[in-house]
This record gives sequence, structure tokens and C-alpha cells, in this order.
Amino acid sequence: MANLHFELVTPEKLVRSDDVYMVVVPGTEGDFGVLAGHAPVMSTIRDGELSIFASDGAAPETITIQGGFAEVNEKGLTILAEAVS
Repeated sequence: MANLHFELVTPEKLVRSDDVYMVVVPGTEGDFGVLAGHAPVMSTIRDGELSIFASDGAAPETITIQGGFAEVNEKGLTILAEAVS
């Protein structure tokens, strides 16, 4: 399966830009997973854990984020977070 291009951005800087297998996003309406080829969508994000899977079956890397937006389009997934810790 193709990789998903993922970017995590805060107002201060680009935190991460990488090709990954899957990202699980803490959306305000519930968590949702994004793989390559996902339908275009925009969502607000609640404070929580962003889970990043480098490959199929890999253990997730987690990053704590605070609020923001997620956009999925043909280029991949962009998370615009208010803060990252």
C-alpha cells in the first residue's frame, strides 16, 4: 500500500513532515484513522493523543496535541495544531 504524506504544524513551526502508514486523529466527533487514499475531509481536533504508525503492524508513536484542525486531501494529511507537547 502507498504511504500517506503527513505534516504536523503549529503556529511556531513545522513539527513533522513524513511519509507514514497511518495516523489516528483525535477529532472532536471521535477518533478517526487516515490511510493513503482517504477521502477528502476537514475536521476540528480535540486535545488528545495523535497516533502515528510508521508501517503496517508497527507500534504507534504518540504525540500530545492541543486543539486545531485536520485536513485530508489528495496530497495527504495536514494537522494544524494549536500546540504540541
